[in-house]
Amino acid sequence: MNELKLTETQFNLFKDFVYRESGICFNVINKIILESRIASSMKERNLEVVEDYYKLVSSDKEELKKFLDNITTNLTKFFRNESNFKLLKNYVLPKIMKYKKPGEQIRIWSAGCSTGEEPYSIAITCLETPGIKDRDIKIFASDLSLNSLVAAKEGRYEGHKVENVPKEYLNKYFDKLSSGEYSIKNEIKKLITFDYHNLRHRGSQSNMDVIFCRNVLIYFDNESVKLTVNRFYDILNEHGFLFIGHSESLFGLDTKFKFNNIDNSIVYTKN
Repeated sequence: MNELKLTETQFNLFKDFVYRESGICFNVINKIILESRIASSMKERNLEVVEDYYKLVSSDKEELKKFLDNITTNLTKFFRNESNFKLLKNYVLPKIMKYKKPGEQIRIWSAGCSTGEEPYSIAITCLETPGIKDRDIKIFASDLSLNSLVAAKEGRYEGHKVENVPKEYLNKYFDKLSSGEYSIKNEIKKLITFDYHNLRHRGSQSNMDVIFCRNVLIYFDNESVKLTVNRFYDILNEHGFLFIGHSESLFGLDTKFKFNNIDNSIVYTKN
């Protein structure tokens, strides 16, 4: 099956299904993306009838995960929107340490972590923050894509993937392999727990101090954004912080978050 053209009925069937299960919105503009992903999945399973594939993904949880994995776009890089990480180091973490007792865990969630560049960037930033050396830090990283999570846990990156990493950090927190790839050192890996999570559904996350959910909400409609963001609000501790993508905004949405522009970086706070 080299090319698939969904009928209007078929497109609406999958579009509504994807929205119900993930909150991701497809429209006529990006219909071709959905068609190509469905076509490749059907080919792998030797299926030729679109409705047969729909029955499969709508009745089998593992097939559903694979399908959502296939339609998820994974574009990321280390220290993307660098100002966010500068703010994390110079303002957010010092604030959290001020409110937290020395023995209390600092909890950060990278929601939509893709192949791991974001949570590893967060971990490096934490270790580079003055006064944090003896603190208990835990980073939770989740994604909808199983393939991305496998790559994230492995923590190996080709040379062009680490171009954005400052040389000092590259030497300090990565091992260069004979293959030319760079591997994250264990002192960084041990700070992070990777897990599958669909933001459309309520998870086990709780008592977070910081949430990063960047360049994920852009794929949601307003209702899904509101639902997700309000869950973030409930999950965050009293003095919690939320980072969203550079092109994303909570403007006009009914949320309790407070907008802050600090040192040219946008962050939302709970109180």
